Amino acid sequence: MKGVTIFKDEKNNKKILQADINGFAKNPSKFEDLVDVIIAEARSDEKKISWEAAKRQLKKAGKI
Repeated sequence: MKGVTIFKDEKNNKKILQADINGFAKNPSKFEDLVDVIIAEARSDEKKISWEAAKRQLKKAGKI
């Protein structure tokens, strides 16, 4: 993506994201989308549960 640089450590793990603010100031929703993608990638190894199980947990917690 233009205006974005990702720096990696010595083990080639992504560590730092540098973004050109001027580019994102014109279209802040692109920055929000970028952050969403980064969070999704960071959480890709987490345990996944079905939507039905998630609904049960939310109902039990009184959130829905």
